[in-house]
Amino acid sequence: MNLKPLSDNIIVKALAKEEKTKSGIILPETMDKEKSDQGEVVAVGPGKVLNNGNIAIMTVKPGDKVLYKGWPEKVKIDEQEYQVISQMDVLAILE
Repeated sequence: MNLKPLSDNIIVKALAKEEKTKSGIILPETMDKEKSDQGEVVAVGPGKVLNNGNIAIMTVKPGDKVLYKGWPEKVKIDEQEYQVISQMDVLAILE
């Protein structure tokens, strides 16, 4: 199934983070911890419609790895979990 976000929404696949304690113990994914704040962009919307009727340019594109804030909305499509974030929640593109 193809995902086509609307407005300035971005579909992100969270990147798995290996969490370690200071002593080197690896924490499993089932541990209660902060949500991932990094992901790979899967799809982007056309951009937000501004008050003057123009469409704001999207600064991210599919394939970009991004750092984002907040607690995104989760969706599950074909057994794969994705997150929906606004372009305003993207803090940086990781290179």
